[in-house]
Amino acid sequence: MRALVLTDFHRLDVVETQRPEPGPGEVLLRVAATGICGSDFHGFSGENGRRVPGQIMGHESSGTIAALGEGVDAAALPLGAPATFNPVVVPPEQLEDYRGREHHAPGKQVIGVAQHLPASFADYVVVPARNVLLLDPALPLHLGALIEPLAVSVHAVRRGRPEPEDRVLVIGGGPIGQSVVLALQMQGVRSIVVSEMNPQRRELIAALGVIAIDPAAGALAELVAGALGGPADLAVDAVGLSRTMADALAATALGGRVVLVGMGAPRLELPAFAISTEERTVIGSFTYSAQEFADATAWIGEHADQVAPLVSRIVPPEQAQDAFTELAAGHGPAGKILVRFDQEQHSA
Repeated sequence: MRALVLTDFHRLDVVETQRPEPGPGEVLLRVAATGICGSDFHGFSGENGRRVPGQIMGHESSGTIAALGEGVDAAALPLGAPATFNPVVVPPEQLEDYRGREHHAPGKQVIGVAQHLPASFADYVVVPARNVLLLDPALPLHLGALIEPLAVSVHAVRRGRPEPEDRVLVIGGGPIGQSVVLALQMQGVRSIVVSEMNPQRRELIAALGVIAIDPAAGALAELVAGALGGPADLAVDAVGLSRTMADALAATALGGRVVLVGMGAPRLELPAFAISTEERTVIGSFTYSAQEFADATAWIGEHADQVAPLVSRIVPPEQAQDAFTELAAGHGPAGKILVRFDQEQHSA
């Protein structure tokens, strides 16, 4: 089978390797498409220290069930069925104690991050059967690769506890910010504004039915208040820099909430009085629970038309090196790039 191997930082090669076989309790998936996550291209460049040469990355994927290991129920996971997988793998002995907060389990491993686990930038990937979720057969198969980033955003939004009548600011209109918009719409929120510098991304955001503003056009707090009719009750920072967190705090009401889901920098400087004397709450968010992943899977199955605009480009594995290089240099398209493995050529 083909696999994209990180042979060195800034270098991905298509390598022929042996197809894996599922062991007891495991499933072999024939990969259809895998999305390029921000953590992937930062790993490609060596920036985040979470990927190493020799690794097969990839964790935002969809495909079909190709083989079942011993003990897997063929009625629940039939061969040929469209499926995705939750990449957060919790040891069986920790499942009950961490039910509902699986991402907090100390023994968890993340497919695509754990360096010893071959992941899904490949024709095939082996995953635990308990992590496989079936897709709606009517969903275009490649769109299943958008489920994982949506699950990240569902968790972030739920951490912020929005009410339908809340005014919400999203800072950053990249793939996670775009998914945050969808997650807010899942929660019934109607008043949403997204701050994004890139005009192509603002255009994509507007196509999702929300207001997109250019933060370079003035003081963000004033722009947000003008767009929403007042300061935001909740802000979601999908960038994660000192300046974006300062903007999020400045643009929220007294007593407001700010969710930090972006990881643009490992350290931040915060305006302390905007948190303490003005009683704002800063909330961290990372990955998702198993239920949130399942909720994202079910929602996408019913809203294919709504999520389709988030895919900007689909490339074959042979063009992945160029796509990663472009993203690592900060020159990517407005939405997500998918690497498609189940056909030779495909254009979005």
